[in-house]
Amino acid sequence: MTLFHSYEKNLYRIANTYVKNSSDTNDVIQETAYRTYEKLPELRNPKYFKTWITKITINCALDTIRKNKKMIVMEPEKVSNKAYYDLDIPLKITVEQLLNRLNEKERSIIMLRFFYSLSFKEISEQLDIPYGTTKSLSYRALKKLKSFAIKQELQ
Repeated sequence: MTLFHSYEKNLYRIANTYVKNSSDTNDVIQETAYRTYEKLPELRNPKYFKTWITKITINCALDTIRKNKKMIVMEPEKVSNKAYYDLDIPLKITVEQLLNRLNEKERSIIMLRFFYSLSFKEISEQLDIPYGTTKSLSYRALKKLKSFAIKQELQ
């Protein structure tokens, strides 16, 4: 549990990136702690504890999203769209809205790569997908994001 607590803040940020509200995030962290304790004997190599516990957190967050059958929604106190409309630039779509148009795997890869600066190798380990697939999904997702942004800009 001491090791778990040393990573708890980072795990909280990752979970909150997925579930977008503090109540669900706390549930995800609690479930992560439980699963970590329960499955600790299955950890083959202790040097990969951080990667292993991050993967558990992501899986718990995705389970919570599926269980609640809801879209990822930002809490109003965390994001104010007013700031976007006060700009003189005709910005009609947020990064969150763009990310929500990607499928689950693509969104996970983009968030881990660009929000948490993980390497493709680390992402492939955490999501349990091949390295090459991780890279191709990332490039495909970026292409989709660009396409979505351009389409939105033209509207």
